[in-house]
Amino acid sequence: MKIFILVLSLLTLITSSAQAEEQFVLIKGGSFKMGSPESENWRGNDEPQHEVTVGDFYISRYEVTQGEYKNLMNQNPSNFQGDNDLPVENISWLDAVKFCNAKSEKENLTPVYKIEGNRVTWNTNADGYRLPTEAEWEYACRAGTTTPFNTENSISASEANYYGHYPYEIEENYFSQGKLTTKPGIYRGETLTVGSFKPNKFGLYDMHGNVAEWCWDIYAPYDLNTVVNPVGPSEGTRRVNRGGAWNDFAKNLRSAYRAATPQENSSFNLGFRLARGAIKIGTVSTIAEQKNSKGNSKILIAYFSWSGNTQGIAEEIRKQTGADIFEIEPEKPYSENYNTVLREAQRDQHRQARPKLKNHVKNFEQYDIIMLGYPNWWASIPMPIASFLEEYNFSGKKIMPFCSHGGGRFGQSLTAIAKLAPSALITKGLSVHYSGGSQLVNDIKKFLAENNI
Repeated sequence: MKIFILVLSLLTLITSSAQAEEQFVLIKGGSFKMGSPESENWRGNDEPQHEVTVGDFYISRYEVTQGEYKNLMNQNPSNFQGDNDLPVENISWLDAVKFCNAKSEKENLTPVYKIEGNRVTWNTNADGYRLPTEAEWEYACRAGTTTPFNTENSISASEANYYGHYPYEIEENYFSQGKLTTKPGIYRGETLTVGSFKPNKFGLYDMHGNVAEWCWDIYAPYDLNTVVNPVGPSEGTRRVNRGGAWNDFAKNLRSAYRAATPQENSSFNLGFRLARGAIKIGTVSTIAEQKNSKGNSKILIAYFSWSGNTQGIAEEIRKQTGADIFEIEPEKPYSENYNTVLREAQRDQHRQARPKLKNHVKNFEQYDIIMLGYPNWWASIPMPIASFLEEYNFSGKKIMPFCSHGGGRFGQSLTAIAKLAPSALITKGLSVHYSGGSQLVNDIKKFLAENNI
């Protein structure tokens, strides 16, 4: 009997090791150019290229699935359900680090994280599961490549799950697509089973698209002086996520693209993958505190609208709340012609223009909550919204975003807002398909109730 138990234990250990080897890839450390060169189209100002060195680490071949999450946490928060092999999404950064600890404890490993409210301490000597750092993620994604995508070409919808109608550089070639390396493809509008496409050269699946993936780091400008196993700053209000998702344009799937989201927020396009391996630099403690709005909050509805869809949403919100309302208007209006305004919108985005605004909010400091509305233009905010966000002090204020869209929901607009208003608390938003139709009134009621308005 004892021999049988011993043999069974050895078989279990061997099976467990084989499963771990199958699920994780050992990434041999090295140096690489992190960020993007100035010549890379649609690069962000927060992507300065610099040489970084990372040590050896393990990273999962696949994004964490709904089946894995449900089996361990006894719940499935995902928006897209029905298949255990779909990536788990609708996950906050805090949810992800809690999962890491739970998996470590289940497998008798030392948990990596100590969680005390919004403060999280990482024991970098621990052998448990964790999130990759931003540098590790980019190193693993690139897999030795230096091009915008690890496919070394303009990534297609047959190579990744994203908003395939909008391949790389479609914005400036929308009306004349002959110059495009990759032509528009399919838009699936949902997540796919993990591993549905070919892996990169390191054997990792879905590093571009499907769901964006949380990293450890607090979002901030790169510290160009810390280039060996960088772990990000110790304080801030946003966490980095990488890789883009099923509803993103190709420009936001680039290996160097950096998205930012409050660590408490979750979304239908945000998931994660696991890493392991000690960096051995001691402990790293980070905090991302948000100030709560006052109990009797004064609300301003501020919106930019071109076709009237966003204006209709704003007016319905005003009807239901009685809040003050303000229209964000550029001094020089955009064209009334649809094709022309598409060109103007992408031009301003490409230049990161800040159009001068026609009017200004009086006594902005009196408002505690800003309900911020806009159309989804080229998967982000219209640039008059950027002008508005940079004009006022949003410290301690709550931003409740709402947008009208033609299929891409928020795109990367929430990241744009998070970066431009880093001191504000950003709630879950409301995305409305075009004008919202007969469901608009109830959708707004639900949105307001969820935010205790």
